[in-house]
Amino acid sequence: MISIQKNLSELERFHKARDLVLDCYVSAIRNTSHYAIELDPQMIQVYRQHLDALAAEVATGDAELMADSRATVRGLLRDYRDKAADYLARLRDELAGTARALQEIMESMTQTEGDHETQLRAALVKLRAICRSADGSLRDSLAAATNSIEQSMEQLRKQNQLTIAQFLTEIRVLHQRIDALESAAAIDDMTKLFTHGEMEDRIRSLSAGAYYLLLVRAGGLRTAAVTFNRDVASELAAAFTKRLKNSLPENIVVGRWAEEDFVAILHGPKAETISHGKFIAEHLGGPYACLLNGKTVRPSLKLRIGVVDSNGDKPEKVLERSPLSCPSLNPSRARKQASVEPGK
Repeated sequence: MISIQKNLSELERFHKARDLVLDCYVSAIRNTSHYAIELDPQMIQVYRQHLDALAAEVATGDAELMADSRATVRGLLRDYRDKAADYLARLRDELAGTARALQEIMESMTQTEGDHETQLRAALVKLRAICRSADGSLRDSLAAATNSIEQSMEQLRKQNQLTIAQFLTEIRVLHQRIDALESAAAIDDMTKLFTHGEMEDRIRSLSAGAYYLLLVRAGGLRTAAVTFNRDVASELAAAFTKRLKNSLPENIVVGRWAEEDFVAILHGPKAETISHGKFIAEHLGGPYACLLNGKTVRPSLKLRIGVVDSNGDKPEKVLERSPLSCPSLNPSRARKQASVEPGK
């Protein structure tokens, strides 16, 4: 009896602890929704709707939903971060344009003020000369008009100086905001790849020597676009790109040759390049967690790897005899044409 009571007490404590953890988890999701920085009204509304719906699902305590929620929370946070970064980047560009416009206006005002002031001062000198040669009431009237013009000109000069000072302050504030936005929008440069044209230029600029082209076919990106949508395919490509860059040594040039084709330029030993290819084939394929209407979906990638050995040839010849000369990269063709070792 004592043993049963002890077990019941332990079970009761376990359930209380579980309920507390679940409550904390649900509160964390809701707080993430509530305290999100509001940049764009529509963007924050969708983000909060998805998080609130997720919190309601998790609150049911269903084990399967809770397991899936880990990837969903991560995906929602990543998606909002990316959209916020894009928003800040656009705002940064707008602020930079405004700062340039203000700078041009200020420079124009400074130049114009100098020209006008010179002309007005010359006109005043002529008026004063006329005043000295005039008689009686005409001289007094001209002197009064001359003094009034001079006073008005001085007031305009002070007003222009004040306006220029305000412009300088606004430009300085805008530049500070731009600097802050550039820091805030510094989102994962790891996911940025060179384009086809940029990669081809870099390959052609290589001197004849020992280097290798690591070819990666990420099959599944087109399927993700058809099965889900283009946003899911883009998210899948970004996640794969980040992992690809992280799997290679720093400062390695990596580019996207086609929709599912990627290429990296490596200068180390051939065995090291093959080792990188094997690691990528073994660890970067398979399902990825992506978001679709606030829910986690898991599109999958099937990788094929190839290595092109330059053999000391000039870059033009390497491109001519490698799969890169074709519209679509094909590692299997590379094995026949360019001394390629398979990735696995």
